[in-house]
Formats: sequence, C-alpha cells, structure tokens
Amino acid sequence: MPHPFTLLFLCLLAFSLFMQLWLARRQITHIMAHRHQVPAQFSERIPLSAHQKAADYTCAKTRLDRISTLAGTGLLLILTLGGGIQALHTFWSAHLQGLPYGIALIFSVFALSALVDLPFSLYRQFVIEEQFGFNRMTPALFLADLGKHIALAAVIGIPVLAAILWLMSAMGTFWWFYVWAFWSVFNLLVLFIYPTWIAPLFNKFTPLADGELRHRIESLLQRCDFSASGLFVMDGSKRSSHGNAYFAGFGANKRIVFFDTLLERLQPAEIEAVLAHELGHFKRRHIAKRIALLFVLSLAFLWLLGQLIDAPWFYAGLGVSAQNTALALILFFLVVPIFTFIFSPLASLLSRRHEFEADAYAARHASAEDLIRALVKLYEDNAATLTPDSWHSLFYDSHPPAALRIAHLENETPRHA
Repeated sequence: MPHPFTLLFLCLLAFSLFMQLWLARRQITHIMAHRHQVPAQFSERIPLSAHQKAADYTCAKTRLDRISTLAGTGLLLILTLGGGIQALHTFWSAHLQGLPYGIALIFSVFALSALVDLPFSLYRQFVIEEQFGFNRMTPALFLADLGKHIALAAVIGIPVLAAILWLMSAMGTFWWFYVWAFWSVFNLLVLFIYPTWIAPLFNKFTPLADGELRHRIESLLQRCDFSASGLFVMDGSKRSSHGNAYFAGFGANKRIVFFDTLLERLQPAEIEAVLAHELGHFKRRHIAKRIALLFVLSLAFLWLLGQLIDAPWFYAGLGVSAQNTALALILFFLVVPIFTFIFSPLASLLSRRHEFEADAYAARHASAEDLIRALVKLYEDNAATLTPDSWHSLFYDSHPPAALRIAHLENETPRHA
C-alpha cells in the first residue's frame, strides 16, 4: 500500500500536469481559431500579418512549454519517487559531511534541473526566437551568459546556501525565523546592488543623451516627485529585438533603464507614457507590497518546513529514507509548486490589478492616448497575442489582455495641461 503522502503528492502532481496541458491546449486552440481576423478594437491599428505572426509565435512558445512541462514532471518523479535524490544522498554522504555535503547535494539537483532545461532554452532562443525575427544572440554570447550565471551561482549562491544550512542546524526549534530574517536581508541587499554590480556584467549601460526625450523624462520625474540616480540606455538589442523599460534598485540607488530597442521604436511622448506607467508601480507602492507579500509567504513556507523537517513521513512519502536539513530543504522546494499551483490565479489577479492602477497613474501624469499608441506598437513588435484564452490568461498572465487594457485606458480622463 503506497504511503498516504505519496498518494497525495501523486494526485496533486497529476492534477497540476493535467491543468497545465489542458490550459496549453486551450490557448493554442483559442488563438488559432481567431488567427484569421484582427479583433475589431485593433483592426485599424494592427495589420492582419502582424496578428497572424503573434498567433503563430505564441502557439510555438506554448507548444514548447508543453513539452518542457512534461520533461520537468518526469525529472521531478525521477528525483523523488524514482530514487534520484536518495542516490545523490548516498553518493555525497559517502564522500562529504556537514555543510559541504548539503551544498553538494543541493547544487547537484539544481545542475540536473538546469541540464534538463538547457535544450529547451536553446530551442527557444535559436529556433523560435530566430524563426520569428527576434533573436540577436550568438551562440558565443549564450555560452558567455551561461558561464556568468554559473559563476554568480558559485560566488553568491554557495555562501548563501551555506549560511542557510548552518542556521537550520544551529538555531534550534526556531531556526526557520532566523533563516527568514537572513533571506529577507539578503534579498534587500540584492535589490540594492543589482543595478550597479550585477546588471553591468550582462549589459552595457550608457547615460540617456540630452534632447527632447531626456527633457520629457526629467519633467515627468519632477511632476511625479520621483528621484533617480540616473537615466540609462541598455544594449538589449545584442540579445533580442524585444523592447522594454524598467527601474531597478531602491532608496538613493534607483535608476531608470530603457532598452535601446524601445527607443528605436517609440516616439518621445510614447516613451514618457510607458515610463509613467512604471513610475505608477512605484508611486502606488506595488513594489513594496510585492516585497512585503514575498516576505510574508517566505516566512509561512519556512515555518511549514520547520514543522515537516523532523517528520519521517515527509521524507518517506517522497522516496527518501534518510533525514537531514539539506534533504528537507531540497524536497520541500521541489514539491511546493505542485501544492501551490491551484493558487496561481490569485497571483495573476493581484498583478493585473496593479497593472490597471499603474495605467491609471500614467493616464493622469502623462497621456492615455500616448500610452495606448505605445502599447499597440509593443504588442505588434513583440508579437504579443491579442486573443489569449481566458483560462490560460487567468493562470499565467501577469498583465491584463490587450483588449481589456486598452478599453480601460480609453475610459481614463485625460490629464489637464
């Protein structure tokens, strides 16, 4: 008779897999059914050829995601009930003890997961992105990025993981609180140093040149009472033709970044409106709220792990006979997504609400019409589908569907001169 926790795990895994495949099928079917006609709301703004390109691009990515989901599920079963983690434990425990054992075990699992994902990343970048005209990355740059990520994982990840494993072993019953406090401080530190220390490892950042755009941006920042440490242009075009803008950091270290591809495509007034939307996220405290929610959830999950770490059924139910902190940590975070998948729509709904609020802020401090024009251009340039399936969108999309978002903006009151 299978272990009760094993049955629960398998049932939720089957449900999660079924839902992901069902949602992917719905997405592809719905998009292809609407491929031959541009939605009436966009019929005068986006040509049929661009609409069909977006449909084909989205379906190609969804088909690949479907295969990736099957591969990820298979790997999870191999690692847990298939004895993979047990085998890794047996190997590493025969050669290492203490923190070195825990670090080796966890990084081995991460490495296996990365190896399984690597072919999908290569196909996504050099087949799908290339086929639809978005790829500008060379194999050499892909390998360089991969090497940098591995180096960062070693330089930053190993000390952080060692600290977490030590706290789990040394802090007694309430170790989960000390781990949470350390993890929270670490994340805030990363947010602070990312713009000036980590991001430049991958991209070149140059100050935004003087001119109409810089004048507009500085006027917008003054109207919004927002201070930034600098305005920068990022060479996103060396990897992709997709465009974007964002700001990073916090406190005195905030900087605003524009992809060079965005500046090539949009007019200054449209870029101003896009930035006003991003500033809306800051002024409506969306970033602070998301960080706070992340901290609350991480505390809850670590507390839950604290209740499971000494429970034999937790390990046995996932195919592991041994018990220790490293095994508990890796097993917990491998299976948590299976148990929380059903709550995905809640995260999407919160994110969409924030997007509407940021759009409303942009309409008041810039121009709703300019933001609409910018969004339509970005939908077309990035081949974002205008006709997503409602259920698929509910689970996966952090932004509202294009038609709904544009309709909301069209109802916004123009700002006064």
